Amino acid sequence: MDLRQIRYFVAVATTKNFTRAAELMHIAQPPLSRQIQLLEEELEVQLIQRNSRPIRLTEAGRVFYEQSLQVLQRVDQMKDTARQTGRHHRQSISIGYVPSTLYGGLPMLVRTFRQRYPDTDVHLVDMGSIQQIHELKSGRIDLGFGRIRTNDTTVARSVLREERLVLAIPPAWPLAAEKGPVRLEDLDHLKLVVFPKEPRPSFADHVLGVLHEKGIKLDEVHEVRELHAALGLVAAEVGLCIVPAAARLRADLVYRLIANEEVTSPIILSHRLNDDSWYIVAIKQLIAEMYAQNPPWLDVQTNAFPST
Repeated sequence: MDLRQIRYFVAVATTKNFTRAAELMHIAQPPLSRQIQLLEEELEVQLIQRNSRPIRLTEAGRVFYEQSLQVLQRVDQMKDTARQTGRHHRQSISIGYVPSTLYGGLPMLVRTFRQRYPDTDVHLVDMGSIQQIHELKSGRIDLGFGRIRTNDTTVARSVLREERLVLAIPPAWPLAAEKGPVRLEDLDHLKLVVFPKEPRPSFADHVLGVLHEKGIKLDEVHEVRELHAALGLVAAEVGLCIVPAAARLRADLVYRLIANEEVTSPIILSHRLNDDSWYIVAIKQLIAEMYAQNPPWLDVQTNAFPST
């Protein structure tokens, strides 16, 4: 197996057509088909179903395709790094994030990283948790900080902490008159504001899923695009809103901790599987150092940490 065969296979899998793949790779179709056949013989498994139009990948082919994209992206990354080092160019990394992580430590992490590694540029990209997975696989971003758990086997994930949730309440509403934690069951037949409206699935689906599991029925659900709009609607008495504990942003609202301790929102660090780039190790080390400092945003009453 060599990189040429992998590139041929990726071209066929992407175009779903041997003729178009051959044109894309500037090679005649017969030798391209032969290289794919040799690849299958070496792997002792069929990768492509040739009797369908357009062609389809077998299950083994689908897995091999996903891993091939990672290999080729890694090779290109190695080339770029070598060229940049040889030309004394600055290295850059791109980090995807969901906006709510900006209130829990991401700014401190990026600031410290830039101070410690001044020759590396950091680009922050606002994107949803699921979108981060796709962009990691395509190579657009190198790391992601999200909140939605996924089962994609091509991406490595580390739960940095489980953040408790709080209920944002208009001051004049009855729930605001009480103190202490509030049970999710107390939200039955009330109005709720959720965010983000898109892309989905998102934190909104996480919240609605938890309420559904508890058998809680809401009178109305208002969907908005982002956190600030959601809290603004709460201030306008449109409804209540469940937010991560670090996102208690408006002083004109009342916040009560959700009593159900099992109901949390994880902060998840994601990167490509088997990516051993130096900055991944560096980021994880900086996170450990930040936690050890016990900064103000890291409230031990509203966060649970992995045991390992």
